Amino acid sequence: MDDPRTNSQRLEGNTLAILDFSGIREARDIHDDRLSFLEAVRAVSLASISPSPPTWKMFDAILQILRDGLSLELAVASFQLLTDLDKRYPRVYVRESDNLGTNSGGAGELVVNKEAWSPFTVRSGNSHFEASGICRDSKSLLDSVSFSFLVEEIAVGRHSAIKTVQNMLLFQYLVRALEADFLPRHTVYKETLNWVFLRESLLSQLVASRKMNYKSLVHNCMSVVSTRFFHEAKICHTDLKDQESISGDLPQSCNVGLPFAFPEIQRKACDAVQKILILIMELDVIRKEAEKLGLTSRSDSFRATILDTILDELTYNKDQLSPFLEVFEDPKWKLEIILLYFGKYYSRPSTRTRRSNSSPNDETFQGILNCFSNPTTTGGILRKMASEVACLLLAQAFKCYLSLQRDQKNAAFVTEKIGGSTLPEICNSLVTAFKNLRKLDHDLELTSFEKQALTTAAALASMKS
Repeated sequence: MDDPRTNSQRLEGNTLAILDFSGIREARDIHDDRLSFLEAVRAVSLASISPSPPTWKMFDAILQILRDGLSLELAVASFQLLTDLDKRYPRVYVRESDNLGTNSGGAGELVVNKEAWSPFTVRSGNSHFEASGICRDSKSLLDSVSFSFLVEEIAVGRHSAIKTVQNMLLFQYLVRALEADFLPRHTVYKETLNWVFLRESLLSQLVASRKMNYKSLVHNCMSVVSTRFFHEAKICHTDLKDQESISGDLPQSCNVGLPFAFPEIQRKACDAVQKILILIMELDVIRKEAEKLGLTSRSDSFRATILDTILDELTYNKDQLSPFLEVFEDPKWKLEIILLYFGKYYSRPSTRTRRSNSSPNDETFQGILNCFSNPTTTGGILRKMASEVACLLLAQAFKCYLSLQRDQKNAAFVTEKIGGSTLPEICNSLVTAFKNLRKLDHDLELTSFEKQALTTAAALASMKS
């Protein structure tokens, strides 16, 4: 019977030999060699009757091609291969326990393959890699600094068309890897309350690293979300001559689809940025919960929450508020951001009664609407907040409410964040709020989105009455 390690070494040698070249090679030959290598890996690791997972060096080579490929064809092929390999050979997953008893609560078993390849090198120590004889020294892997720098490069968009696409595809893959590592841990944590599972996640290690400029990461993520179409005109009208200095010997067919592929790659990159923000928000919630339960150590309290950082960005850069809320799609987290933003500007009572403590209505959407229920309280808010900003936040919060209340699974969240009011009451309150804003600001002009929200509220209120 063949030794699996010998088979892996043979597989590694045969595939990497395709990339082993010496002397001066033309760009066309290098491109073809790399494409042949990717096809060979796909054949033996995914399409074979008895597939074998790639070795670390093979994974590293694929990632390196994604980072430094010569064409759109190579970038897409390496990205898709890495994505398919992760699905076929997951590093972290939940396995149903064979001994589910009455005390188990239905918890599955978290399986973590610590020797599996990962695109990240975020651990402070690599003793288990060294003990396994695995070489982790690779320039293709990313740490917290290079990950943050990648987001900055996407936000600034200083590179050529191909490099921009490579960065976007690389970022999408990295976020998928972080999510695939995080979600199984999150599932088991909810069943076991074992904070260690989340603390050891790639995401937790990445954002907790002292080397990472956390505020810069959030700032650049928000910049990408707020300027979703920042490159489109430039790329779509590029004749690709800028690629000649990089890969002049390549046939134009390798890049001819770039103007057509770019908008979709850009959209998915924007979705990936939103995903990483949401994952960090989820991690913050779990960390806070674990702290309250006494499950964390002092070292786990490493920074301010991402919501605080986002609010600071939106507060000091109000021009970013509208485009960020327009693109950011998750209704739960968007509503949370809006309520916290309002909370910075309206006055809470200096003292609370027991009744108000048990029911903090001023922290719900209905509580915010109550602050706009008459000209006096509305005027108090407008002394701190522009009427245009108030209209925008109210309309976006109403959109979130409508999205959430359609799904019964959100009932508990809606009650917590909206309040106990019915749909007609919310709609009437929104109409009243806009009327009072117009009374106090005669020059107020509503955007088409805000007019639509107001029209919808009025129509729903009349239908339910």
